[in-house]
Amino acid sequence: MARTVLALDLGTGGVKSALYDASGVCLAERVQTYRTYFPAPGLHEQDLGEWWDAVLSSIRALLGAEGVDRSSVGAISISGHSLGCIPLGDDDQPLMQRVPIWSDARADIEAEAFFRRFDYERWYGLTGNGFPAPLYPIFKILWLKANHPAIFARTRSIAGSKDFINLRLCGRHATDPSYASGSGAYDLHARAFSDEILDAAGVDRSLFPEIVPSTAILGTVLPGIAAELGLPADVVVVAGGVDNSCMALGARTFSEGDFYGSMGSSSWLTISSAKPVLDSRVRPFAFAHVVPDQIISATSIFSSGTSLAFVKDMLMPGEAVGYDEVFTLAASAPFGANGLLFVPTLGGGTSLEGGQDVRGAFVGLDLGHDRADMLRATIEGIALGLRVALDELRRLAGVSRTMTIVGGGARSALMRQVLADMLDCTIVKTSIDQQSASLGAAALAMVATGNWSDMSPLIRLHGVEDRHEPDARMADLAGRMLQAYRAAAEAQRSLAPLLSGLRA
Repeated sequence: MARTVLALDLGTGGVKSALYDASGVCLAERVQTYRTYFPAPGLHEQDLGEWWDAVLSSIRALLGAEGVDRSSVGAISISGHSLGCIPLGDDDQPLMQRVPIWSDARADIEAEAFFRRFDYERWYGLTGNGFPAPLYPIFKILWLKANHPAIFARTRSIAGSKDFINLRLCGRHATDPSYASGSGAYDLHARAFSDEILDAAGVDRSLFPEIVPSTAILGTVLPGIAAELGLPADVVVVAGGVDNSCMALGARTFSEGDFYGSMGSSSWLTISSAKPVLDSRVRPFAFAHVVPDQIISATSIFSSGTSLAFVKDMLMPGEAVGYDEVFTLAASAPFGANGLLFVPTLGGGTSLEGGQDVRGAFVGLDLGHDRADMLRATIEGIALGLRVALDELRRLAGVSRTMTIVGGGARSALMRQVLADMLDCTIVKTSIDQQSASLGAAALAMVATGNWSDMSPLIRLHGVEDRHEPDARMADLAGRMLQAYRAAAEAQRSLAPLLSGLRA
């Protein structure tokens, strides 16, 4: 009998454990959250103990669910959030309890110093790393060296998020191409760590783990952990991949020209191709795909779901209001939110949006606007930000006029229609929305264990549930809104240096 697969989606806000049968159908899932700590401006940290506790708790809850047969589990595979930097000592034990996550920008001084001796365009062209440079682990390593020399002296390797959990599960530290390509030191063209970058940074290659295929089996779950969780003794741990690539795989984006949009805390528009899509002005970010010989390239906005959550909490403090109610209230306002615009860069922006110092704004706010207008403007502003990103991707690559959408935002019919109108394309919602990253991780295990010969079964798992076409009646107003949004976003970019100097 074919064994089931336990897939973990280690995200920014928590871990989702999901159990898949051999055909790729999700049998059950459970979520356990953890905190992000902000000890100082630019520092975004999470606690390794809270990660591990959340992983164990979510797996226990999943395996304890009604109808789940824990004895059938044959493999564990993880999708993990990117750009992690966890220093490990001689014994593979972590040397810091709280570690920087992908959005942590503490290494700005180290990045600036590096680019005084290494051409930025050369670095970007090699790596495809289009996020603001301080976010990348190579510079976080230099920050560790400069600010915690005693810890750095004891550091023998640097782990990423899912690689650390894999290490705890099976005792082997390795990474895969998709996660390695977000290190700031990986040559996407040579598909290996770059000696040129490492030498310029003064970082030894030995700090980075061995790179193995995303479908490689690292080993079996350690006996003590298997016993603690009630898992069979022969459960294997698969290398897995970075969340962006696993989500692309789960969203059936793994062949030349495939395209999808993800709506979560941050949102991005992603295309799969044999070569990275790069541009020195727009700075699309590119990762090696978990699928061999493919690269995923994306333009994005950093604050989408996080912006909506912030506005919701500010407008409705203390109210037990779910997102279904938020979207219902927003839908009561007219298209265009009575002339109110929202720029969603509340948590900083991509290079295209103005970088880490840019901030968001409501523009055109007057005494006649109400909560419905503000919520609608927030949703439309997220879509307009994505339209700017999509226009650049359309300029650089052949992009389909039909987009599969996944993530939490895919659940809202209003969000889907607003995206169709603002992006001027057909939006398709399938039966796979918030499960795409865990499904991608599960697919890697399916191939690793021989359940599948390739990734093609993923395509059949996507049943179309809804399609949204652009409303021709709104085309003129949407065009004028886009023009106004571009001006408002540029104003925020211009204000960024002044505002950053006013923050405590």
